[in-house]
Amino acid sequence: MSGVAPYLIRAYCDWIEDSNLTPHILVDCEKTGVVVPEGFAKEGKIVLNISSSATEGRLITNNSISFKARFSGRPQKIIIPCESVLTIYAQENGEGMFFDNKVENKGDKNEKSNLTILD
Repeated sequence: MSGVAPYLIRAYCDWIEDSNLTPHILVDCEKTGVVVPEGFAKEGKIVLNISSSATEGRLITNNSISFKARFSGRPQKIIIPCESVLTIYAQENGEGMFFDNKVENKGDKNEKSNLTILD
């Protein structure tokens, strides 16, 4: 089953823009697959304006957010895996949602199974 985060990101983005506000995301740049311009991240994180007026060709799929945007006047291709999004919020009032993107360690050998053997 796919995660719910991409659906919530799309919904919040639509809701924020329908409210005439500006959607921003906070991204963990240290996650695999994040493509952002060098020199703009601070402490391994970057805030991006993902409004339709600030991006070109924005696409939010079940795997990633991709678009083109200008950084220091130069167009850049941005790719953000959904699991690297830490929060989405409206810039003007802070309304939004935090995401808990922790990966569970399912391979822990010391963890007991919840299964019961029936005779």
